[in-house]
Amino acid sequence: MSRPIIICTRGSALALSQSNTVLAELQRAWPEREFELKVIKTTGDKLQAASMAQPGESLPKGLFTKELENALLAREADIAVHSLKDLPTELPEGLHLAATPPRADVRDVLLFRDARSAVFAGRMGKSTAEGRTPYFGRSDAGLRALPAKAIVATSSTRRAAQVRAVRPDVEVVEIRGNVDTRLRKLVESDAFDATLLAAAGLVRLQCFIGGKGELRLDPRLTPEELAGFKAPPEGVLATVLEPEEMLPAVGQGAVALETRSDDEEVNALASALNHRNTYLSVLAERAFLRGMGGGCQSPVAATARVLGHQVELRAASFREATPQRAEGRLPVAQAERLGERLAAELK
Repeated sequence: MSRPIIICTRGSALALSQSNTVLAELQRAWPEREFELKVIKTTGDKLQAASMAQPGESLPKGLFTKELENALLAREADIAVHSLKDLPTELPEGLHLAATPPRADVRDVLLFRDARSAVFAGRMGKSTAEGRTPYFGRSDAGLRALPAKAIVATSSTRRAAQVRAVRPDVEVVEIRGNVDTRLRKLVESDAFDATLLAAAGLVRLQCFIGGKGELRLDPRLTPEELAGFKAPPEGVLATVLEPEEMLPAVGQGAVALETRSDDEEVNALASALNHRNTYLSVLAERAFLRGMGGGCQSPVAATARVLGHQVELRAASFREATPQRAEGRLPVAQAERLGERLAAELK
């Protein structure tokens, strides 16, 4: 194969960051080959105003993946790079999950305005037109530190359900947009008090949580390494939420390389990036989600890890008023069976 290998991706800053990392790793593993990036706009990118809270009613399946998969099937691209949590558990005939590079941080991050920042000097303590006082917090403040009737913005039904489970007095509202858009809404508006994002996404955008909780570009990187990355707005604090407080989404922190099942040469190239423990973990998680009959916006959560020769899975369903939880371990060869078993327990 002498032609370039085409890697397709969405065009968001996060998607481009992880796709460029994949391209660089492929080039390192296969220096004699040529790789090119192709940006494709997906349905999810076009429907920025659509509600994510009722996906079955308002949004199609494969919201952020279908157009990339169509490009693979039409042989207009060879590898599609996804955030794995966006990838449906049922893939189109002829496509498969070829590889998962090493997983990043699986946890969620709570973000809120910094009470110490001069950016907000004229706004703190003042009521909004609706008569409420916006929240400005301190470092290390988590969900339990939010004031009564605080407003948390998220587009994730999973996150919304877990916020309500911990803080039933808190109001949850929907928000859309990429990471930069959400952070700027947090800083520039008093419409909500906090939002939630994946730690892995922030890391891939070269964001760093400082010693006092401040969110900024990673100071350990050179200007050349930071080129093309946008600094988060000033005045944002971040607190990492442990899985015991906020169980991650299926596939969170992982990147998926999807290819044509019968393309042996491309599959061989992609396999160089596969991280076995990540792959086994997401197999268990995706089997759980498939068994629950849900998609990426279903109010369920799961996270797995490989411990020696076994895979351990923790899962939860927030479909009922009372959250249902389960956990278990099986040999790594039975990763998918473990996911199916926990789904059967929680259905």
